[in-house]
Amino acid sequence: MSQQTAATAPTPFRRPVQFLAFGFGSGLSPWAPGTAGTLMAVPLYWLIADWSLPWYSVFVLAMAVLGIWICGVASRELKVHDHPGIVWDEFVGYWITLWAVPVDWVWMLAGFVVFRVFDIVKPWPISQLDRTVKGGFGIMIDDILAGVMACATLHLALWLL
Repeated sequence: MSQQTAATAPTPFRRPVQFLAFGFGSGLSPWAPGTAGTLMAVPLYWLIADWSLPWYSVFVLAMAVLGIWICGVASRELKVHDHPGIVWDEFVGYWITLWAVPVDWVWMLAGFVVFRVFDIVKPWPISQLDRTVKGGFGIMIDDILAGVMACATLHLALWLL
């Protein structure tokens, strides 16, 4: 039986873990669910953007650790590794991208674009991790690294400006 026929249909509005994994429903977008998930992360960023850097860091770290569990459970329930609708990893990747970056719409937009490029293109070592690491950690790690690389790109831009 193929993985496609063995998969279980997502039920994010009946299963709390899938609701979180599917980014409050944003991962159900028929077009570019990862981008839709990242868009959903933007207003949530606004809620935490003015926190002190230590509290922001603790929050993002906690959401990354929680995300490993959330994505792992959702993946097992759906019987599909890294279902396209699982977008909690995009939330965390975007929040990592904006770590210690000025809270301004220009940087939020730049962070969105740079993170999506790293997440879609998946340059090495992101691509290697995406192919080889499984489970909830595997779902999260490529977006975490994309967020770190996007964050470094924004900090380089800040330094050059």
